[in-house]
Amino acid sequence: MDSERTGVPKALVALAVAVGVATGSYGIASAASGSDSSPSGSGTSPRAMTAPDPQHPWGGQRSDETLLTGDTASKVEAAAKAKVPNGTIVRVETDADGNAAYEAHMTKADGTPVTVYVNKQFEVVSVESR
Repeated sequence: MDSERTGVPKALVALAVAVGVATGSYGIASAASGSDSSPSGSGTSPRAMTAPDPQHPWGGQRSDETLLTGDTASKVEAAAKAKVPNGTIVRVETDADGNAAYEAHMTKADGTPVTVYVNKQFEVVSVESR
């Protein structure tokens, strides 16, 4: 009789542990993938992929924007540097917000973050300071 009593609680404990691990794993996987199971179903917008911080005031690269390479990257960088002398390029990429074809995320000489928007003719159309 004694072995029956200890067998039932062990089975319940094992079941509880299994359910807890499964639930926790799902929560971690959901957080890592950025999925949203809230009733609103809002999900995660591309802009919210990586939140800005003092070291990266623009946040991380958005999933709907593509890093530029080669000649296009060189031309966008040149246009941005001409507009923001002594600035440092952080990254150049396509612009998904419709401000221009491309954008250059930069830091001015004084450390101020700035985004330079460049059209397909590699002309600066606007500069946005943060």
